Amino acid sequence: MHEIVTLQLGNRANYLATHFWNTQESYFEYDAASDPSPIDHDVHFRAGQGPKGEDTFTPRTLIYDLKGGFGGLRKWGGLYDQGDIDSSVNSLWDGSVVKQHDAPVTPSAYQKALDEGLVNPPKPNAQTVRYWSDFARVFYHPRSIVQINDYELGSTIVPFERWDSGEELYSKLDKDHDLLDRDIRPWAEECDQMQAIQIFGSADDAWGGFSSKYIESLRDEYGKIPLWFWGLEEQASQGQRAKQLLRTVNTAQSLQAISTLASMYVPLAVPSYVPPYLRLDRSSQWYISGVLSMALESMTLPSRQKPSGVRGGSLSDMEAALNANGNQKIAELQCSVVDPANNDLGSAGDRHATNDDRVHGSNMHDLVYEDQMEKAKEKLDMNFSAGEPSQTPLSLRQWEKSNHVFGKVGCVRGVPEAAHRMDDENEADSRKRRRRACFPTVDMYRNPLPYPLLDSFPEILVQAASSGPSAAVHTSLSTTTQLCKRTKGLQNMVLRTVDVSEREALSNGLGEIAEAYEEGWDGGSDQDSD
Repeated sequence: MHEIVTLQLGNRANYLATHFWNTQESYFEYDAASDPSPIDHDVHFRAGQGPKGEDTFTPRTLIYDLKGGFGGLRKWGGLYDQGDIDSSVNSLWDGSVVKQHDAPVTPSAYQKALDEGLVNPPKPNAQTVRYWSDFARVFYHPRSIVQINDYELGSTIVPFERWDSGEELYSKLDKDHDLLDRDIRPWAEECDQMQAIQIFGSADDAWGGFSSKYIESLRDEYGKIPLWFWGLEEQASQGQRAKQLLRTVNTAQSLQAISTLASMYVPLAVPSYVPPYLRLDRSSQWYISGVLSMALESMTLPSRQKPSGVRGGSLSDMEAALNANGNQKIAELQCSVVDPANNDLGSAGDRHATNDDRVHGSNMHDLVYEDQMEKAKEKLDMNFSAGEPSQTPLSLRQWEKSNHVFGKVGCVRGVPEAAHRMDDENEADSRKRRRRACFPTVDMYRNPLPYPLLDSFPEILVQAASSGPSAAVHTSLSTTTQLCKRTKGLQNMVLRTVDVSEREALSNGLGEIAEAYEEGWDGGSDQDSD
């Protein structure tokens, strides 16, 4: 097995992860007459036993949230009835005890229907989803649930907003409890061969500082294990100007601190432009996290693929293609919903420029170079990088002309013939030839399994873009010079707004990151020389 352990750090991360786990649960086949699932459930789920000896299968995840963030979720995950959890405390104290209880949160109608085993539960909507637990379809192990009582969700008196607050909170909790020993180690020791640790966390608030310290501890303890950080960001234009500046500075600190420690850092923000086939309520975290989860879950699908005729790949394999030069660990995520009846998905669908991408001469080199650049630069409908270009024709042409791609990994799912359009050429040899010829590294995965549109998922796709209860999705991760431009923009903001005591170190760190995405690349191509 190649297990992946997940960390969910913060309320927005938990919305995203709930969609992710609902999708994983949908891949289980409960009918013995059905074909076996193509997904290896052991990658993300652990087998266990309940208190009565019944078999259980729960996500390999740790869920951190502030007080008031769990909603109606039961403390013990719903599978384990612990009875009076205060009995052990009472046995050590013979004095009087005064108990104070907060009013319990009423479960949503959707959760009540699932608990009662109804076949057609009432579908959630933006008004009925108050917490991420309101649309959760899975049970969690008691070890997964970690409530932080030092802050309260949504508090205006002591808000959990500043990056430094997250750092301080992690240091305090780690000093009191040794978080790796208490929380991470039991999950890691259950793994036969851990593939990676993936972290969902917001990068533009205090959870960015918390994540930074957590990842620093993980890197010290698990030096060779890939650590993937999916960093959630709000739209830059939302809220008062002071809040916008605070989020921007928090994002700059997260980018500088986490990208140097993580194996891959993927910023996640809903783009200002969405295609006409997408219906999006920007005021609802349920909607926003649904869009992001569709792209993230589809992009990582190869990492849980069973060995079969469909090519799979670990997160390490993807990292090798993206981090082509060894110092490019920030990738941008793109996504399109495609027509499953259309097998010609564009130039990026082919993993090689020609049947033989070796360079035979200068003219052939020019043709292959242009073809490879066209494949690498193909732009999908949505760019979830917070620095995505605007969608005017002029800005797109300027972006395509100035943007250089170092490495790219794509995944097409839900197209029936996709799994059979595979090239048997050795990927390692092909990648070496591309690097010698100064081509971008382009790697493509294909999977006939569509993205399931569950009853817990918001109706974000208009009817024309989806085919019944599922959708065909094309996603990609890429490392490009666009990241240099965004990092320099953050650096300029830091120079104007951050206190002088922190300004120099943060600015220099961002400058070093930016250099990695312009190294060896000159925007004025010499391909037109005689």
